[in-house]
Amino acid sequence: MNQMTKFGLAELEDPSFSAAVIGWQKQHGRHALPWQNTRDAYRIWLSEIMLQQTQVAAVLGYYARFLERFPTVVSLAEAPLDDVMAHWSGLGYYTRARNLHACAKRVVEQYGGVFPSDPALLAELPGIGRSTAAAISAFSSGTRAAIMDGNVKRVFARVFGVDQYPGIKPVEDALWRRAEALLPEGPEGGGIEAYTQGLMDLGATLCTRSRPDCPRCPLQDRCVAYATGRTAELPVRKPKKATPEKRALMLVVVDRGQVLLQQRPESGIWGGLLSLPEFDGHVDVDEAEDADVAVLAGAAGEFGAVDEVEPLLPLVHGFTHYKLHIQPYRVGLAARGETPVGHLWWDLATIAEAPLPAPIKKLLGQLAAPTLFG
Repeated sequence: MNQMTKFGLAELEDPSFSAAVIGWQKQHGRHALPWQNTRDAYRIWLSEIMLQQTQVAAVLGYYARFLERFPTVVSLAEAPLDDVMAHWSGLGYYTRARNLHACAKRVVEQYGGVFPSDPALLAELPGIGRSTAAAISAFSSGTRAAIMDGNVKRVFARVFGVDQYPGIKPVEDALWRRAEALLPEGPEGGGIEAYTQGLMDLGATLCTRSRPDCPRCPLQDRCVAYATGRTAELPVRKPKKATPEKRALMLVVVDRGQVLLQQRPESGIWGGLLSLPEFDGHVDVDEAEDADVAVLAGAAGEFGAVDEVEPLLPLVHGFTHYKLHIQPYRVGLAARGETPVGHLWWDLATIAEAPLPAPIKKLLGQLAAPTLFG
């Protein structure tokens, strides 16, 4: 039995732990990020959603542009989803953007545009899990609530010597019990805010996945991983599975300075975004069959009279669950046909504004030269 599962919360309490984290954060933690030093739940919520599975450096520019376009939860709720997706384009994990929009609508409709302070109510909103709800509530309302994001799991796994994969439910449940027991008592000095931010900062700046900076860590003297020389082994990594590889043939249909785009379904890969028309969708590489130019020309015939078809340089894009090999084909039209339902023509001169997946936007941006599309 794992040591953590044998005790109740009382046995896990340790005020010196939170005191060490709070003291370190106030002196060495991050204090100048654009979503800090505010009680605005909207700005805090937006940052927490953007920071899910994304590093701070990548979020900063998106956060500023998003706030400029959607300064309040009401403006976000009233905006068209396509506009929201366009401003999220390139940040990845697009379900977050759809949930963001849905959450804004719920906050406006159900709570009059004011985020609830209760973490339990926040956790019921789209895209907000237990840890994110606790962080939003702690930073916006000073609520005493425990977080358990990836950074905190790594800190706890090392400090307390958790020798099992933290994603296993019994282990995760034990980590949550530990997190709740270690919360600082009382609001004095902004304790919960500094403690919550301190755990995040420790994982992001010192207790990193590789080469943790143990000499500067305020928890070094109690860290099991450091004492036993296992910082490289903990936390235990998720057992690896072979990454599936798939292939997609995409048609870059161009005509008079415009490219044909297709609206993707709301669910699934790149849900809700525009993309290029595909031939046969995403197919397992070992099952994919080569399609000759004549077959592709026939498939593109629904868009008009095909003048030429030529292959472009392939590209590879990694998703969480598989690797996609994209083979694009440029399709030139002699005459444009009727635009099929779910498709639209977009000016290549403004392709950067289109709500496209990052690899497709990069592909079209590279090719949007007059010599190629004039």
